[in-house]
Amino acid sequence: MAVPVTILCGALGAGKTTLLSTVLERASDREIAVVVNDVGSVNVDADLVEAHTDLETGEEVLALENGCICCSLGGELSRSVVRLWKRYDFEYLIVEASGVGEPEPIAHQFVRGPPGGIYDLDAIVTVVNARQFHDTFVDGDDLEPTQQGPDEDGTRPFADLLLEQVEFCDLLVLNKCDLVDGAERDAVVALLETLQPNAPVVTTEYGDLEPDAVLETGLFDFSAARAAAGWKQAIESTAADGHEHTKSGDEHEGHAHGHEQDDHDDHDHDDHDHDHTHPPERYGITVETFHRVRPFHPERFLAFLENPPAGLVRAKGLTWIAGRERAAITTSLAGTETSLEVTGRWIASFSERQQETYRAGQPDLAWDEQWGDRESRLALIGHDLDLEAVIERLEECLLTDAEMDDDWSTFDNPAPTAMNERRIVSSRDDGETNR
Repeated sequence: MAVPVTILCGALGAGKTTLLSTVLERASDREIAVVVNDVGSVNVDADLVEAHTDLETGEEVLALENGCICCSLGGELSRSVVRLWKRYDFEYLIVEASGVGEPEPIAHQFVRGPPGGIYDLDAIVTVVNARQFHDTFVDGDDLEPTQQGPDEDGTRPFADLLLEQVEFCDLLVLNKCDLVDGAERDAVVALLETLQPNAPVVTTEYGDLEPDAVLETGLFDFSAARAAAGWKQAIESTAADGHEHTKSGDEHEGHAHGHEQDDHDDHDHDDHDHDHTHPPERYGITVETFHRVRPFHPERFLAFLENPPAGLVRAKGLTWIAGRERAAITTSLAGTETSLEVTGRWIASFSERQQETYRAGQPDLAWDEQWGDRESRLALIGHDLDLEAVIERLEECLLTDAEMDDDWSTFDNPAPTAMNERRIVSSRDDGETNR
């Protein structure tokens, strides 16, 4: 019988190890194997976990040091958990990801990788530091300088990683609630429920949870998790309102991006009202979608990202940037940090024959005679956000009628061009291009 697996994610200092130690202490009647990971040269987490395990020699605690198990050590993770299964009898496996671990690639290994035949992915639990999350995303404070992304060279914004850990899970544990007051806690809970509507939120202090809260909660639905993020649901709902079917940038496979756009007769963006998808506002949290079939001016759009509106917690979706007519660029803003990444190509950039093939497979795809499927569609999630001001600023980033007739190649263009190339933009510096 396949062994159920829980993946434990969360930022550095969120309290994952404390939660894990509590679970192991309280589940002493169960045989639980643990795989831990730490990015430091000394794996402190592994030592702590090893002290609480009862399995024979302690070798079942695999300390995967000096790397992230979802990236550089992805192959080692798969081999390690298969070797673990062959050598030991145990009822359950817990994988504690490093603080900079991305949950989706880890989950992918257990669903579609070599461990998939012997393990069942049961749950992905993300632990959130209540104080840090409130200060970063509710109050809008900058992250501490010591908090870096997965790579020291800055190839991934740390704030974006924090939100991705929240957006790809099926249980959120809001920990360290003793560090916030009741109003702050409720505001964080409301924001978490907006960012990840499908995951229940459990509040706790010092990782004080019973094992059943994180073990054997029910088989994890990988496809549902990929579509569960609040920004994706906002985009999907506006597409559905327009009788469309929209896919977000990072959901597309291959090089083409099939997505829908609102019906339109011309390219005057004044004719396009922004989509209203406001849920009942709680604690000042709102959701909106900005959709236009007109490109962003690269310099003005970069200026917007370098100085994002106060209260804008999350903005994500596909964007069309003038001068990048082939590149479908996913813009992902988290707090004060933004990444621009080429995640595919517009169907309109292919040959006529290839366009016909792609469009035949997507009969509902809206298509403009001049621009094809090119568009920008951003989900906006904010706290105490002046939505009208945000929409106005985004409108000002679009090309004017006169600029639509200009030579777009003459623009000073910081946007990436190659597939999977990413540019990081921060309000604290001038940004940097990475591949």
